[in-house]
Amino acid sequence: MAVAKIKVIVVDDSAVVRQVNRETLARESDIEVLAACPDPVAALEKMRVQWPDVIVTDIEMPRMDGIAFLKKVMAERPTPVVVCSSLTEEGAATTMEALAAGALAIITKPKLGVKQFLQDAGDDLVTAVRAAARANMGRVRMTVPRPKLGAEAMLAARPGAGAGSALHNTTDKVVAIGTSTGGTQALEAVLTQLPRTSTGIVVVQHMPEKFTALFAQRLNGLCAMEVREARDGDRVLPGRVLIAPGGRHMLLQRSGAQYLVQVRDGPVVNRHKPSVDVLFRSVAQVAGRNALGIIMTGMGDDGARGLKEMHQAGALTVAEDESSCVVFGMPKVAIEMGGVSKVLPLDRIAQEIITYGR
Repeated sequence: MAVAKIKVIVVDDSAVVRQVNRETLARESDIEVLAACPDPVAALEKMRVQWPDVIVTDIEMPRMDGIAFLKKVMAERPTPVVVCSSLTEEGAATTMEALAAGALAIITKPKLGVKQFLQDAGDDLVTAVRAAARANMGRVRMTVPRPKLGAEAMLAARPGAGAGSALHNTTDKVVAIGTSTGGTQALEAVLTQLPRTSTGIVVVQHMPEKFTALFAQRLNGLCAMEVREARDGDRVLPGRVLIAPGGRHMLLQRSGAQYLVQVRDGPVVNRHKPSVDVLFRSVAQVAGRNALGIIMTGMGDDGARGLKEMHQAGALTVAEDESSCVVFGMPKVAIEMGGVSKVLPLDRIAQEIITYGR
């Protein structure tokens, strides 16, 4: 029996973007492009005839903007949405609103050289569409405001990070969280439940550059803890959440009994930058049993190996369970690899962090 194809509608006022995205997706044997529309009004007309499995849409468009389109879709029939948006600060701010309204993933496009960029980023688009098609939309909370390298690509040349030299006596604790597709809503659900004095937290959320700073600002306005995009040398302190900047890796470092973060450029790892594996493996080396590792919703396997290393180093490790994940990919692989101490639903993860910090 033939496997049903993922049915996609592309919505963008740029004819070039529509053409390239349509051609990129249509080349895949498991994807069918139902239509490529110049604006949401035209898309909704097509959707009345046949509803797609996934929508790929811009935000700034004529007749109806992408945010209004997204909210209408989510109110009528919640459907996975991938946003194809500008890299500008203004575009990033609007896209954060789209994530808050239920969009699952972001594909970025520059102002110049759009056709070449989209062709180069074709794999990212296809991966995002496949991940979105597998999403559990019942778990999405709508609110209103390359080569695959391993983590050793970033860790191998790192001075003073060997396991033998890393674990000096300290009582300081750290919580490391990794997440991807569906993670913006999952992080909000967890972090908004934590008191101001909670253990210091380091986070990798797969997200392009320019978006992480705005994401952190949004969470900072909702959480009792201080939330900000990490800067190189920032201390990990109780009451502080540091989010890895898009386009940079974040690693944990020790200075005496204190934890700091390193923010470094480098190759993509597991097709991501920042990579969860890079963070988790550095935490295993530097913090060992003084850490709590948490892997949540996301497609792929980034973070699974790093979580296992944390587990082997004596850390407590947690995976979000299948019932509460938007995409049960990263946690599933981590569980299968044997690196998970506990499997918990999303609504119990905040309490686990609170208990761990006592």
